[in-house]
Amino acid sequence: MTRIVVVDNHGQFTHLEGRALRDLGVETEIIDNETPPEDVDADGVVLSGGPDMDRIGRSPDYLEADVPVLGICLGMQLIAEELGGRVGGGDYGGYADVTVEVVDEDDPLTGSLHPETRVWASHADEVKELPPGFELTARSDVCDVEAMSDPDRDVYGVQWHPEVAHTEEGEEIFENFLEICENR
Repeated sequence: MTRIVVVDNHGQFTHLEGRALRDLGVETEIIDNETPPEDVDADGVVLSGGPDMDRIGRSPDYLEADVPVLGICLGMQLIAEELGGRVGGGDYGGYADVTVEVVDEDDPLTGSLHPETRVWASHADEVKELPPGFELTARSDVCDVEAMSDPDRDVYGVQWHPEVAHTEEGEEIFENFLEICENR
């Protein structure tokens, strides 16, 4: 059975990320973000959302763990920061229902959502500049980088929360990530 861990960055929806994966039949564990990657046996890692970049613990270490990584909200932002991109304050701010345009229909994570989908997202902070090697895969009227992917390294990020009911095709994001993990 495929095993995916959710690294808890103190987000209010982290438990829903674990539940979404368990609902797909995935062996899932939510782990503290101070857990060293070498202590974890997993086929994939989800870096959860959270309130503060100062509270990400050892989450960046998972980018070197040689397993697929999906960053959600803050998880995507820390991927961008750690790998040479830039994060800054968003113009919009808090949580909102947003229409996202999927711009890469071939992307293994978001491509199946093409051409657009409704999501629940916070834009207090957002990726302002993609890290080297990443492609823009989704954008919206309120955020230029709603999703990004580096399929060569199997590192992906979404600004929105696929785990909440307000996101139309959230389960599909987790299904696609599961497929990425299984096909590695």
